[in-house]
Amino acid sequence: MLCYFTYALFSLKDGEIYIGQCRNISNRLKEHNRGKVRSTRSRRPLVIFYFAELKTREEALELEKKWKTAAGRRKLKKILKTILGWWNWQTR
Repeated sequence: MLCYFTYALFSLKDGEIYIGQCRNISNRLKEHNRGKVRSTRSRRPLVIFYFAELKTREEALELEKKWKTAAGRRKLKKILKTILGWWNWQTR
């Protein structure tokens, strides 16, 4: 069954978050990191830190819009802070 993804990327260069949607999440990440996406080209390298798998493109677009709101970005930043805290603790 085909599915869609809404994803959040973290820029290791500037610490910013990018939100998008696609069908093939691994190929899309490669496109971002190869500089094929204009909006993230100068922010490489990027890593996926959160994603959701959805049944339709409409659902993926709806979730993308939700994540791009102030409340959605706060939620993503909270998740990212938890992940980075764990990562910092693991690399000590």
